[in-house]
Amino acid sequence: MGVLVVLFAIVAGVAGSVQVVVMAKLGDRVGVLGALAWATTLAALLAVALLLVAKQSLGPFADAAREPVWLWSGAIMSVIIVLAITVAGSRIGVIATISLLLAGQFAAGAVIDRYGLLGAERVSVGWLRVVGIVLLGVGAGLTLKK
Repeated sequence: MGVLVVLFAIVAGVAGSVQVVVMAKLGDRVGVLGALAWATTLAALLAVALLLVAKQSLGPFADAAREPVWLWSGAIMSVIIVLAITVAGSRIGVIATISLLLAGQFAAGAVIDRYGLLGAERVSVGWLRVVGIVLLGVGAGLTLKK
């Protein structure tokens, strides 16, 4: 199972890079908000179809609707991510968009881990991790240079 999880994560990384290009092109053609609405609607339909195939029920969907509203913020985060890559992809390029997105994720992840935010288990964030995050930030900044 571990190998499959790693392969799935790699495929997701490739998909994320492809998504930046595709969303940027769609945004250029139909407008950023049109591209955002189209892509997120299709994603929602595909997710419901996957749920129905896997579980033969909408029960887990209804269960999620009964969870605290703050747990629904994942949907807002998804819209922010798709909107950002749609705007940034054609303006600063794929590598810069992905690099900045990852640098932001690493920095936020370190804060979440350190303080156990949003119910996450606290994880020590030592100086080596901080140096790594700073280097990622510098690297992301360098991708903006043409």
